[in-house]
Amino acid sequence: MPARLDRIDLKMLRLLQKNGRLSNAELADQVGVSPATCHRRTQALFDEGYLSGVRAMVAPRKLGKGTLVMVGVVLDRSTPESFASFEQAVAKLKCVLDCHLVAGDFDYFLKIRAGDVDDFKRIHGDQLIALPGVRQTRTFFVMKEVVDNAALEF
Repeated sequence: MPARLDRIDLKMLRLLQKNGRLSNAELADQVGVSPATCHRRTQALFDEGYLSGVRAMVAPRKLGKGTLVMVGVVLDRSTPESFASFEQAVAKLKCVLDCHLVAGDFDYFLKIRAGDVDDFKRIHGDQLIALPGVRQTRTFFVMKEVVDNAALEF
């Protein structure tokens, strides 16, 4: 961890990670600084890239997206051009929540939310296998989300 962060910065990061809706006044009170100092420090954390955004956690089931699917993808070539082409195309798919280049049996792992198995079948047939360079996919339907989007420990 960079030495630039002091105990107040770290406490602010932990508190904001736990509750991004904290007001500046509440955050300042909890870390023991003035609201002006808190605002300046929070802005610095954003400016320096320690904080990249604040957003609400949406309940997928409430919006009809209760099926979570992990998809392993193997590309037909392992070249920088094929990786770049795939990454550019997959980034445009709204159903893909996460895409990670990995080492091992697959080139990428995708995290996808769908309405149900039929919705995923449509996504797979219309979008995933049409991505550039895809040779093979392996689908894993999540039975239970044990840990999802846990807070980063630091």
